[in-house]
Amino acid sequence: MTTTDADLRLASLAAAIAEPARARMLCSLLDGHARTATELAAVAEVAASTASVHLARLCEQKLVDVLSQGRHRYFRLAGPEVAAVLEGLQVLAGAPQASFQPSTPSRLRAARTCYDHMAGAAGVALHDHLQRRGWLLSSDGSSYELTADGARSMEAWGVDVAAARARKRRFACACLDWSERRPHLGGALGAAWLDLSLRRGWVKPDLDSRALSLTPKARREAQALFGIALS
Repeated sequence: MTTTDADLRLASLAAAIAEPARARMLCSLLDGHARTATELAAVAEVAASTASVHLARLCEQKLVDVLSQGRHRYFRLAGPEVAAVLEGLQVLAGAPQASFQPSTPSRLRAARTCYDHMAGAAGVALHDHLQRRGWLLSSDGSSYELTADGARSMEAWGVDVAAARARKRRFACACLDWSERRPHLGGALGAAWLDLSLRRGWVKPDLDSRALSLTPKARREAQALFGIALS
């Protein structure tokens, strides 16, 4: 791809995201749940026929995927890279503030899903803990590799690091958190941590949002897991 081709591709992607109805659809899919065209039409406040046109554009730009389940078709974000871009744009879209004062509801700010990994204060705390211990290495500031000590520690907690490495996606990366305005852990390693957290009962998913409830067990073990005392 030439520089000109890349510029045109970027402009085309930006135009696809920039339309308000499509932007609302994309942001609604950040919770990792697939939705029907009817549901997305309601989110975007447009007619079903208009929603179909918008979804066709998003599919064409490879921003969303379509899943068929019986007679139904569901739409989801095309991958974690799309989710990361959208969260970053949400940060850029906010009004500049001299001193950051999060307006995110407290339940969402404490812990939530960002596509398939953990976001919010708990996700940022994990990211910061791994960095403080020197377990995350980065050559470009966004992609990470685990040190040998880091891999051993995460495996001791129960993370299958080898399986995360084998997945056909970025192993670990910084994902800008829209409520904390700082990175949380994304990529296959972040997804593996969320999976472990659910299996170990450290967090429980909300039934009707992407909020995660931190359990008493997580709070008891927070110092070892995150290096902080979670309030």
